[in-house]
Amino acid sequence: MNALETVIIIPAYQPENKMIRLIQELQKTGFERILVVDDGSGPEYAEIFHEAEALGCMVVQYEINQGKGAAIKTALGEAAAKWGKEQGYITADADGQHLPKDILKVAQALVQKPDTLIMGVRDFGGEDVPTRSRFGNRITSVFFRLISGVACPDTQTGLRGIPAPLLELALSEEGERYEYEMNFLMDAVRKAPMDMVPIETVYEEKNRTSHFRPVADSIRVYGRFVRFLLASLAGAVVDCLLFALFTLFLMFAQTEKIFLATAMARVGSGIVNFLLNRRFSFRSRMPVGGEIFRYMILFLGQMLVSAGLVSLLAYLLPMLLAKVIVDTILFFLSFRIQKNWVFAADK
Repeated sequence: MNALETVIIIPAYQPENKMIRLIQELQKTGFERILVVDDGSGPEYAEIFHEAEALGCMVVQYEINQGKGAAIKTALGEAAAKWGKEQGYITADADGQHLPKDILKVAQALVQKPDTLIMGVRDFGGEDVPTRSRFGNRITSVFFRLISGVACPDTQTGLRGIPAPLLELALSEEGERYEYEMNFLMDAVRKAPMDMVPIETVYEEKNRTSHFRPVADSIRVYGRFVRFLLASLAGAVVDCLLFALFTLFLMFAQTEKIFLATAMARVGSGIVNFLLNRRFSFRSRMPVGGEIFRYMILFLGQMLVSAGLVSLLAYLLPMLLAKVIVDTILFFLSFRIQKNWVFAADK
């Protein structure tokens, strides 16, 4: 496959003429397969999309805004139907952040490594980078490393080369808005290698045209982890309530009462945590039997590891500090194990 035969996908919401200039420059570079999604931009932007269509682009339109994730999934489906499923796909933003020369670099890398996810990564060390973009990307990069074990210096880049083997995942991935890109990245690195291509960092007018909402969309981006955190907090509350209840009503000596209350409360909170993570955090639709078995292994293993490591560290640190450190590490590890093994859809 020639790099210029890859499909360029441009999701667009209320774009400026920058998008038309980008399309023209891509065509001058030699790209012919360009698909643009009008994500409910409204009638006042119709002329821009008509111009894109007149330039020979395939244009897909939504009547109302569906979100970037929905636009990418729709575009991938339309592109696969029109040009086949075997070529690569490049996603690029409509706001001028991605230069044609860099889009070509990503396309060339995808042709050279047709089974690899290609990420066009930016350098956030420049003075022109907005503070919120620099800080936000560092936070998401650290977060991604913690929960996936894979290093990626630019998890928020919209310039990505999606290989054919990841098409089905990209089409079925959870999320309709900005969270889609993080969800896809977390799942994709389990299925395919990732390669990073340095690209130019472009922030025109301090990224004025970005539609990213720092608070609402950040919550969406971290959605799975936030749900997991809430489920864990709910489990902790249940654990405390059950412990208090059992110690109140169990008729045993003090030592036996505490042991039994602790064990019974932990079992009860574990059941609540399992149910919440299955339906709320990871939204699993897989058979429950195997998930219960895998969760029990993780549940027991996590208790034993926590007790063992806290006991060892207690010789070097205060016991409470040792427990906080160990349980924090195990919390992130538990998220990865539950996502990739306990509730994973592809066994």
